[in-house]
Amino acid sequence: MRRWQDEPVIQQLFVNRGLATESDAMAFVQRSQLAAGDVMLLPDMPAAVERIVAAIERRDRIVIYGDYDVDGVTATALLVLHLQQYGADVHPYIPRRDLEGYGLNNPALEEIAADGTALVISVDCGVRSVAEADRARELGMDLIITDHHSVGGTLPAAIAVINPKRPDHAYPERNLSGVGLAYKLAQALQQRLPLAASATQCESLLDFVALGSVADLAPLSGENRALVWRGLQRISQHPRAGIAALLVAARRRGSAVDAGTIAFQLGPRLNAAGRLDTALDAYQLLITTDAAEAQRLAQALETLNRDRQQQTTEITQRALQQALAGGPEQLILFAVDESFNSGIVGLAAARVQDQAYRPVLVAQREPDQIRGSARSIAEFHITEALDACADLLVRYGGHAVAAGFTLLPHNWDAFVQRMRAIAQSKLGGLTLRPQLRVDAEVSVADLTGRLARQMEFFEPTGYGNPAPVFAARNVNVASVRRMGTDGQHLKLQLRHAGSASVEAVAFGEGAAAESMPKQIDVAFNLELNEWQGRRSVQLRLRDWQPAT
Repeated sequence: MRRWQDEPVIQQLFVNRGLATESDAMAFVQRSQLAAGDVMLLPDMPAAVERIVAAIERRDRIVIYGDYDVDGVTATALLVLHLQQYGADVHPYIPRRDLEGYGLNNPALEEIAADGTALVISVDCGVRSVAEADRARELGMDLIITDHHSVGGTLPAAIAVINPKRPDHAYPERNLSGVGLAYKLAQALQQRLPLAASATQCESLLDFVALGSVADLAPLSGENRALVWRGLQRISQHPRAGIAALLVAARRRGSAVDAGTIAFQLGPRLNAAGRLDTALDAYQLLITTDAAEAQRLAQALETLNRDRQQQTTEITQRALQQALAGGPEQLILFAVDESFNSGIVGLAAARVQDQAYRPVLVAQREPDQIRGSARSIAEFHITEALDACADLLVRYGGHAVAAGFTLLPHNWDAFVQRMRAIAQSKLGGLTLRPQLRVDAEVSVADLTGRLARQMEFFEPTGYGNPAPVFAARNVNVASVRRMGTDGQHLKLQLRHAGSASVEAVAFGEGAAAESMPKQIDVAFNLELNEWQGRRSVQLRLRDWQPAT
């Protein structure tokens, strides 16, 4: 790679990602590594587009049936706003998590039909809703399903079932999010029925794609990475009223919004609406053009998010205690309780999984049902495991490492027993521990401002495209202290002999200040820290041990 011929570290980072030539590396840096395919290659896309065109021309009543998480809410907002550009009679429907649960449900479809709806378009749900699709047809409604979740054995009978995980299509990107798939439908419609030059075009909706894709942990690789990058640029440069208000409520400093901003600030606040109340507040925040309404809704979500944080901490503590009560030899963990909030159990499961590195299922027991969420590890495909328990479940769906499920209370014990047997067959004999992949071993002298700036080449980073991880051995700890309001974080000055020191931070690790060795081996991400207009190299510590 002539462009970086004197920079072996950056070359190593490219090679680690399968980018062996300069042209491959430049395509990656320019976020054009995987060009979008012909959107009509997605399964059933032509049929879906023709039905929507007919609905627009006939002024059929259209309902976008969404989901209560960020992916579903953004997908709903995206299609409603896009169809409004055509003058369509379009309305949103987002079920309540606490009253209706996930996905299409017959009472909701009956209510929608009673309003005179002719066409229902599902987003981020529906691929396993076989009975509900039959009910929609009985009610005289056409149904288009767009969903990115794992496909079951039987597809619903609908006008179209657009799912990139179906095996019978040639579209190159199989890991689109729910909102990414909604964007593809909007693109296909715009190809078939071009909008006037004065109308709002598809490109303006990419901020929704960035929000939903990052929050839903869609892999940030291939086309997803390009779409999210363009969406992040829109949020940074031209944020909608609601997103701008939410950034203020989250006390976000600086103008550049990255994937981390969505994952840790915007996403949790938008999700709080659907977890504890109605997701329609999050939807309304995203579509409003009124700054005062946006501020009011953003503050409401901020309040809900604080409540969500407290409940998550409390439920996680109880779930962890219950899950680990069976001993350290367990291969899969369970926690169920009447007091658990079904809107929070997924967050609790993720935190328990993070601590225990085991598949974790956390659920709320109600009088007539048990509703839960599962979070898994790379070695255990949780939705395939649920497939093997389908006869015990009322409904379920998800991905390789995350899923939701509902079952009747009398089936719980049999469900747990079968899942334990599946875990034994898949995980028995394996050494289960999280792994941190190091891209390159470096010296402190290698950690220049130029290398830190080059970390932007790899953005957006996150699930499926982790930020580069470096390691340095025998590093001297020149100073160490606690930082943060309660001293919960750690700040260090690190150096190798003969080099200048570099600042390092470890969030949530303040307690380690008193026991920090004088010399350590350390793994870290490299970043530029901006404070009071000054930018400096900073290490974000991922792990460390006494020097070996």
